[in-house]
Amino acid sequence: MRPPPVLVSIAGFDPSGGAGVLLDLHVIEALGFRGAAVVTAVTAQTAAGVRSFVSLPASSIKSQFEALAEDMKIAGIKVGMLGSLANLRAVAGVLSRTRAVPRVVDPVFRATSGAWLIDKRAVRSFLASISGRATLITPNLAEASLLTGRTVTSVGQMKAAALGIFEGYGIPCLIKGGQLRGRLVDVLYDGREHALFVHARSRHDVHGTGCFLSSAILGFLARGRTLHEACHLGIELTAEARRRALRVGRGRPVFIFRL
Repeated sequence: MRPPPVLVSIAGFDPSGGAGVLLDLHVIEALGFRGAAVVTAVTAQTAAGVRSFVSLPASSIKSQFEALAEDMKIAGIKVGMLGSLANLRAVAGVLSRTRAVPRVVDPVFRATSGAWLIDKRAVRSFLASISGRATLITPNLAEASLLTGRTVTSVGQMKAAALGIFEGYGIPCLIKGGQLRGRLVDVLYDGREHALFVHARSRHDVHGTGCFLSSAILGFLARGRTLHEACHLGIELTAEARRRALRVGRGRPVFIFRL
């Protein structure tokens, strides 16, 4: 039997398993791939919130990835929490080396509870560091505002921000509209045109939704889908999984995987 292709999550470790590399690996393997991980930071958190985190040294990020790359053929990369400016620079180097495969970047800056999950200096240089090195970036409204330095709270502003990110940094952009009032709309600019994905608001505010979506999109890209198709399928899969989410502790519901 031929082994499945390997997708790598470069992200933080959430000990509850509700987000970060542990959730990414669940999604990746549910889509038929072999998951591998490079851990950037270790957090103390549950679905109720983040208490603290410690970033690993950038040298560890490089060593972890080099070990994987020497041993297996990598078919795609998802980037999540980085924790520090040094780790951002290290991961930018990884993205430069892997231009032949899809690379999805989920810019994790702050937890839902408000806790910062990255050195604030890294936010200012985030787009410049990964310029031209990613297949897609997937900020939410707050992250898009931080990245562009402009308020992003409406569909029109989402379209302008996604276009600006592509024109300035050569990265297609999907801005997630989960914080919009009223109907939910995600906006993609793929380098040619805008696409809007309208979907119903979930009853659940599920821990790890951004991690799930970016990993799912990577999986569909690695299957050969176009960027538009991968985003549509990833959004649909995430919505379906949110409907099955359950509360396993005192915090928000989490995604549940069953064989």
